[in-house]
Amino acid sequence: MDTHTFIAAAYCRNPHLQTLWPRLFHRHYKQPYLGERLELPDGDFVDLCWAGNCTSTRPVVAVFHGLEGSIHSPYAGGIMQAIVNQGWRCVFMHFRGCSGEHNRLERGYHSGDTGDIAYLIATLRQRHPASPLFAVGYSLGGNALLKYLGESGSVSGLTAAAAVSVPFLLNRGADRLNTGFSRFYQWYLIRSMKRKILDKFRSRKVSFPIDQIARYNDFWSFDHNITAPVHGFASAEDYYRRSSCRQYLRSINTPTLILHARDDPFLPEDAIPATAELSSDIDLQLSDHGGHVGFIAGRNPLRPVFWLEHRIPEFIRGHL
Repeated sequence: MDTHTFIAAAYCRNPHLQTLWPRLFHRHYKQPYLGERLELPDGDFVDLCWAGNCTSTRPVVAVFHGLEGSIHSPYAGGIMQAIVNQGWRCVFMHFRGCSGEHNRLERGYHSGDTGDIAYLIATLRQRHPASPLFAVGYSLGGNALLKYLGESGSVSGLTAAAAVSVPFLLNRGADRLNTGFSRFYQWYLIRSMKRKILDKFRSRKVSFPIDQIARYNDFWSFDHNITAPVHGFASAEDYYRRSSCRQYLRSINTPTLILHARDDPFLPEDAIPATAELSSDIDLQLSDHGGHVGFIAGRNPLRPVFWLEHRIPEFIRGHL
């Protein structure tokens, strides 16, 4: 199989099939992993899942999930298994409140939140000073990772990084998710966030209008009334403007692979950055098909090939 070029499966060229197929057929990571609670400087915590053997010089790969993702997300087990199969060490970081236990502070996580990523990378660099350190981010996690790389410039602490299905412009993503069948994804994600918030603040006072949360059924209203005020933004527009990674791409000095499909149902094609917006350290690999964190290849629909699990390790090997 050509691991460098993505060729969509003939039975799965529709962007929504590409997006949803992994949820139906992806295997879960079956090997045991070691859990760790990483205490953060502000008194909160994030939960980590470790897999693979660790030696003083073996590569370590950090994985960051998408909106409302977790270790149980379809892509999580696949990439962890692919990393472990290479003989490397993998650490999956749950963003605040995504591990199944509510975080302590009122704030949660958001698309432009790079502080916890930076703290994890600094921690890994301290623990494993002789190991090559890589990072992989999916969707929201990819946006935050690219923003971190742009903010940190030549001192990212990473050997290389990869980002998949990134919402380069958050406002355009919010628009796209409010049209056509993409509204299904919007409904699914916002329903998950609402349930989590209502459960977390069942008996706690909050600084945002939780009593109105049932009215916020699209990302613009949800982010304007919940995400923005909780995380110090003036509005949804302010949040989207300051947190979108596209403006940071020219400042990235770490070798970075970005994998994106033109038919991604989470983002319109005109939001994809042009070559002139990329630094010389970025390889933006675009495909006509692939959906959102899909990239399903192969001939047998009952045994699909999850191309990302081949392409990302190949990219990492090229930087060892």
